[in-house]
Amino acid sequence: MADPVTLTASAIAALACQKFLESGAGELGKKFTAEAIAKMDLLLKRIWSKLSGKPRIEAVKASLDKTAKITPEQINQIAAYLQVAMDDDPTFARDLQVLAQEINAGKLLDQSTMTQNNYDNAKGWQTKVEGGTAYIGDITIHQNQPPTP
Repeated sequence: MADPVTLTASAIAALACQKFLESGAGELGKKFTAEAIAKMDLLLKRIWSKLSGKPRIEAVKASLDKTAKITPEQINQIAAYLQVAMDDDPTFARDLQVLAQEINAGKLLDQSTMTQNNYDNAKGWQTKVEGGTAYIGDITIHQNQPPTP
């Protein structure tokens, strides 16, 4: 489990709005436990409570209530205000980070298998990547060597 301090306002905002990012509740249910999904609602309520009264946040909330969808730009707006609120109130920040960490703990691991058959000396790579950078295949990095003194 990651240290709660590593969870940024952006990561927390994205977790809180996860169900509005997914194509449907079924997709979210495949990635998180029911308990984690319930905590997402609690996390979002705490964020709305803390950020209420801010015009941009109210606009995002109204749009979310109307469409049940959220854009990455809207999440960035929430994250910007959330970062300020977390900087101003360390107790609030700690509570959100602990709750977000509990949600992350409820993430379901992908236990599916991958099968690949290669014929004729072919190369094939299979990978499951969730966030981060994946370097797949034959990778060659050419760098000039610094001159020796």
